[in-house]
Amino acid sequence: MSKILLLGSGELGKEFVIAAQRIGQTIIAVDSYENAPAMQVAHGFEVINMLDGEELDRIVAKHNPDFIVPEIEAIRTERFYDYEKQGIKVVPSAKAANFTMNRKAIRDLASKELGLKTANYRYATSAEELRKGVSEVGIPCVVKPLMSSSGKGQSTIKTEEDIEKAWNYAVEGSRGDVVEVIVEAFVKFNSEITLLTVTQNNNPTLFCAPIGHRQERGDYQESWQPAIIANKDLLEAQEMAQKVTETLGGAGLFGVEFFLTDEGVYFSELSPRPHDTGMVTLAGTQNFNEFELHLRAILSLPIFEITTEKAGASAVILASGNSDNPKYSGISSLAALPKTDFRIFGKPSSRPFRRMGVVLTHDSLEIPIEEVVIKAKRAASLVTVNP
Repeated sequence: MSKILLLGSGELGKEFVIAAQRIGQTIIAVDSYENAPAMQVAHGFEVINMLDGEELDRIVAKHNPDFIVPEIEAIRTERFYDYEKQGIKVVPSAKAANFTMNRKAIRDLASKELGLKTANYRYATSAEELRKGVSEVGIPCVVKPLMSSSGKGQSTIKTEEDIEKAWNYAVEGSRGDVVEVIVEAFVKFNSEITLLTVTQNNNPTLFCAPIGHRQERGDYQESWQPAIIANKDLLEAQEMAQKVTETLGGAGLFGVEFFLTDEGVYFSELSPRPHDTGMVTLAGTQNFNEFELHLRAILSLPIFEITTEKAGASAVILASGNSDNPKYSGISSLAALPKTDFRIFGKPSSRPFRRMGVVLTHDSLEIPIEEVVIKAKRAASLVTVNP
């Protein structure tokens, strides 16, 4: 069996470790703080700053893994090329990790090299450059750090007075040592989807049923599967997803995000790993959840097909304040609901709006997906995370 070094140990990493444990893999979980969720279920753990290249080299040499699986952005990813030369498999590939950990690289690849339809965009390394970029893409527009996760540092500029505040907020929310932002023209979209795309070493690329989602503060609040979209839009999204994942190379699951508009499908972002909106697959919507798919692709275990089994929805459980010992109320009421499940991530501390758990609901495919989403939101509202 294989040894996997997991770089980043949040809730997504935790579910990946559980999937790997079930088929006998050895996992070493790494993060910047002790008792991170994935560490709680792994064989071993390391606490380091993954932006410190020497520290990263040290633990790679110490554990000599078969696979390195990144779960977050704040990693010295340029080291991955050397690890590949040493015979270690970086998931999905060193190129994919480097391109997708930075919005600049992946956006330029999608727009300039592959010709995918994207929002008009500019980059900025200062508030003045941001002001210039805003004037070129127009107001309203969206500002994001080049490196961030879960919507951190993302905001919408609605007036010129918002520019300075948006720059400061983006810098505060940036992960890593890159002080640069992307400013995007606001796309008038009807809905957003995540298309979980599975690339395999010796078998065809597969697609999960599209996942719809709603965001606040740049972070997802609910997701649902299957999202109802026009077949032509689905085919267009699949074609775009296949183009970009084939260019990046490697095997694994990618979360590819799109805007659906009256003018067609726009490429938005891509993550080379399980996606937060894909937690809905834990509701049993598919024959394999996204973490199992990622693992099987990594290990070159053939995936014959991905089937849609149920309608499902997820809704996040958020913290209300800062605490080093968060407490949960309402779990018993939640547990009593039919066709409902939940995950408490086990994060050792909380802060306002931090994602601490998720509620999962399911029903038959004949039930309108809107009803399943409403049920998930109501269920999540029963739980309070208190300092």
